[in-house]
Amino acid sequence: MNDFEVIAQARSGKEAVKLYAQRKPDIVFLDVVMPDGDGTYALEKIREVNPDAIVIAVTSDLTPATSERLHQLHASAVIYKPFDINELIKVVVSLLPAGMKQVKFSH
Repeated sequence: MNDFEVIAQARSGKEAVKLYAQRKPDIVFLDVVMPDGDGTYALEKIREVNPDAIVIAVTSDLTPATSERLHQLHASAVIYKPFDINELIKVVVSLLPAGMKQVKFSH
């Protein structure tokens, strides 16, 4: 997909944190609604491992409480479902460090 490589997929928030620590992807996509530690849990724990990680929250939850929590945890970006793949790519490119040519996606 546009020269992006998915290197891991997690089925829970706790698994996402474990995979992040093991794989150290360039970008993480986190669904906010996940079992066994949701996306906000995973974001908080990933920030403990790497405060500078690029973490994009993906959600259909438009509540102010969720938005505020993602802001407090410094999500790099928030993408609301349903989303357009071209918009997602624009967000990713805007978050990449200068000169990065390939990105490894993890979610």
